[in-house]
Amino acid sequence: MKRIGLLSDTHGFIHPKVSDFFMHCDEIWHAGDIGNIETANKFSEIKPFKAVYGNIDGNDIRQAYNEYELFDCEQVKVLMIHIGGYPGRYNPKARKLIEEHKPKLFISGHSHILKVMPDRKNYLLHINPGSAGKSGLHKVITMVRFVIDRDDIKDLEVFEAKRY
Repeated sequence: MKRIGLLSDTHGFIHPKVSDFFMHCDEIWHAGDIGNIETANKFSEIKPFKAVYGNIDGNDIRQAYNEYELFDCEQVKVLMIHIGGYPGRYNPKARKLIEEHKPKLFISGHSHILKVMPDRKNYLLHINPGSAGKSGLHKVITMVRFVIDRDDIKDLEVFEAKRY
């Protein structure tokens, strides 16, 4: 069993409650637009850290992280990419990766809109954790945590805070 903390679109900002919210997580995953390498390094100090780069990330982040990650967590195949869309509206690259690799969990960021929704056509769960940063039009900072237990994705919880 793995407890996962998931966030996206920090744009160089780390909310003061990140450590508390992810305290019992085994890993932190970041779905892009980290902001800078210092932010990535700070997350790495909190927990083991997996990330993809986003459209605002510079060369430092792009050299350290890939455009997308495909990996297994427990018995769940995970695909994580920054710009991916959501069920019924995937962008072409995400659609191709989903069709080719058939993940059970598809994670994307970019929209700054929290979404958790099943994709019945592709037999997967889509999670966009929204935005954990202060840049953008969103008014609420969001992050999620959940459990992967063998092939089960469960116990999803959402962190919300007003943007300040």
